[in-house]
Amino acid sequence: MAYISMDCPSSLPGIPQSVLSVPMENKYKCQQCHQVLRKPVQAQCGHRFCVHCFKQLTSSGPKPCEACREEEIYEEPFSILNSNEAFPDNAAGREIASLPARCLNEGCVWTGSIKEYEAQHEGRCELERVKCEACQNTILLSEKDKHNERECEERTLNCKYCKTSFNFKEIKAHDEICPKFPLQCKDCGKKKIPREKFSDHSKSCAKSKSACPFSDVGCKHVIENGKQSDHEHSSTMEHLRLLLPMVLSIAVPPSDASGPGEWQEDSGLGLYRAPEEGVSMGSGAAASSQSMDLDKKVKALENIVCVLNREVERSAVTLEAFAHQHRLDQDKIENLSSKVRQLERTIDMRDLKLSETEQLVRELQFCTFDGIFVWKISDFSRRRQDAVASRTPAMFSPAFYSSKYGYKMCLRLYLNGDGTGRGTHLSLFFVVMRGKCDALLKWPFSQKVTLMLLDQNNREHIIDAFRPDVTSTSFQQPISEMNIASGCPLFCPLARLAGKSPYLREDTIFIKAIVDLTGL
Repeated sequence: MAYISMDCPSSLPGIPQSVLSVPMENKYKCQQCHQVLRKPVQAQCGHRFCVHCFKQLTSSGPKPCEACREEEIYEEPFSILNSNEAFPDNAAGREIASLPARCLNEGCVWTGSIKEYEAQHEGRCELERVKCEACQNTILLSEKDKHNERECEERTLNCKYCKTSFNFKEIKAHDEICPKFPLQCKDCGKKKIPREKFSDHSKSCAKSKSACPFSDVGCKHVIENGKQSDHEHSSTMEHLRLLLPMVLSIAVPPSDASGPGEWQEDSGLGLYRAPEEGVSMGSGAAASSQSMDLDKKVKALENIVCVLNREVERSAVTLEAFAHQHRLDQDKIENLSSKVRQLERTIDMRDLKLSETEQLVRELQFCTFDGIFVWKISDFSRRRQDAVASRTPAMFSPAFYSSKYGYKMCLRLYLNGDGTGRGTHLSLFFVVMRGKCDALLKWPFSQKVTLMLLDQNNREHIIDAFRPDVTSTSFQQPISEMNIASGCPLFCPLARLAGKSPYLREDTIFIKAIVDLTGL
């Protein structure tokens, strides 16, 4: 007998009673949420629950059935709700699926069956009103995307320049501090200069103007950064004339710096002044001596300035050569960086293609196209320990096909059991996958499926077979990568694999699946 895996996703409680177009019979009501049953399961006491509600009730262990107590028919152990004793009530599910339904949203005129409501309309009605998670305003479902992208005052944005996340209300404040926000230079007109680099640009901008470095000594020129060197070369003599008074004021000692009859050494020039001969020397001789000293000082300073000027010119030429070489090196570095980035992108694309090719090779290595598939599972002990420790509770087989252009399928195996077989059995399920030619196939999938655990002595195989429930979503045309697994939670007791089991040899088991191709 086939059961729906208890791990299957079903995250919704019952369907609101007001969805029904006819009065609801009590047998279709969930005993927990008191709504119309969604994916009904039946407990051993006979009461029905939504699979979502039943999982919530029994999530912390078995519990007494409150419905039995209310009806005064409580009897242990039958009135104890236990996930291991419940089973999917497919008969009730089919009856509920055929009930007439309508949409509750104001202005919507949709009608149909409960099955159509769940599959096509629930959660998809454009007139349904939903709450925005950010601003908590109520909006139409059809306008949700527009609201989230353009209208929500609490929406989160990513700066297109620095990629930082911020609230919509903070967009102007962020633009004022964003380090990568583009600015425009008012001097040269260059655009899209990141704020963090604007200060450097202002210093190096050829059109930006600044005062001459000799402004402190009297130069009144204001020149562009790019023409600073030209100005210094063309105005060298002017700058030296501006400097001369300052130099002389420092070099000439005060007239009373030395007393009569003393030798005085001028700073750094090696010039000596003869001692005055007291009051007997006339004032004319003193003036003549002072004039000669000043002439010598001026000539010495002029020589020093000429030497320094030549050194400055040589340094300027050298600096310009270094700057030119630096620009060439920067261009080479930029070209090499661009090539490296291009090579990295090429390598990433080739790695992706290689990964896709390896995946295709792996699939083709084990793939069959006749509906018969043998799955070899080695390292059984290690894989079983991983399942017991919940590291890898389930494993999928490679895909196989009913024909080259037929149904795509695979197997799902729980080595420590699933649902009612957890901890006691191997649970084996059959999975219908989305294939490339599904549009050409007949749906729902209705072929008989036989699952086998092979006796490696070829004596007594463990066999279970079932025909698909064509109303189950497990066998409809897949809309995602694979449908919900369906099969046998009690496929094989784990005790039969203990000791010297004929099913487990050299830490390996073999599982075989046969899909009946009659009618295809």
